[in-house]
Amino acid sequence: MLEMPADDTRRCTSMTVDASEKTDNSGRYIPATNTSSQEFEDFIYLVSHDVRNSVRALIELPQWIVEDLAQAGVRIDGSVAESIELMNRHTGRLDRMLVDLLSFSRIGRMQEVREVELDLVLTEMLEEMRLPPGFTLVPELDTNLITIGERDIRTLLLALVSNAVKHHDRSSGNISLSVFERDEMVCITVSDDGPGIPEKFHEKVFGAMTTLRPRDEVEGSGMGLALVQKIARIYGGQASLGPGIHGRGTSVEVVLPREPDAWADGPQNSR
Repeated sequence: MLEMPADDTRRCTSMTVDASEKTDNSGRYIPATNTSSQEFEDFIYLVSHDVRNSVRALIELPQWIVEDLAQAGVRIDGSVAESIELMNRHTGRLDRMLVDLLSFSRIGRMQEVREVELDLVLTEMLEEMRLPPGFTLVPELDTNLITIGERDIRTLLLALVSNAVKHHDRSSGNISLSVFERDEMVCITVSDDGPGIPEKFHEKVFGAMTTLRPRDEVEGSGMGLALVQKIARIYGGQASLGPGIHGRGTSVEVVLPREPDAWADGPQNSR
């Protein structure tokens, strides 16, 4: 079990908003948007969706070849088996990247922004991802309600927890998830006892398709923390990195308004 702080000394990272550029006449926060950015995200969505259909066919093709050869009595080994395995690995990696690009383009879209119960979202997420044997997640939900898109909060939690597991350098590990409210802000922090991230990379890792280790060592699209940062900013918040637990690892803190007015006209429910 993880030992979580018993006192009330936790603090959210401070935030400032330039009211001249990011609020409307009533003082509500409005995310920075422009036509070209919206068109680009529409393009990402369409391309990712259409290209993935072809990628799915490429994933199945090697399997069909293996089955046909087996039925013909042809033994698959040596360089042929290695080539098929390489095809499977790279097509699977491309499919994962397209899935994450689709998720990135859908943030803030096609969903209702409403009050969400975090414990229910966390339970559903853990049932789907299933932590590897040896890993433990200890949640401490001092506050359980937040106003946000249900798919976005699920994407956020999944990216944070899976990132902690994927980049751990041991076969077992501890992950803590704390959620508390302070000064009308909800602070979501996921900490681990993995290898940690050097401070000089704390900004870089939030970039899209960014990995600090070769993909042959750690499978991933490099989109995890980019998803986290985009969700935070869409709802008028921010994400940052800090030290982990037990003297090692990393903490990712996401600070969000308790009742964000991030949408002037409501989220995009179509497309």
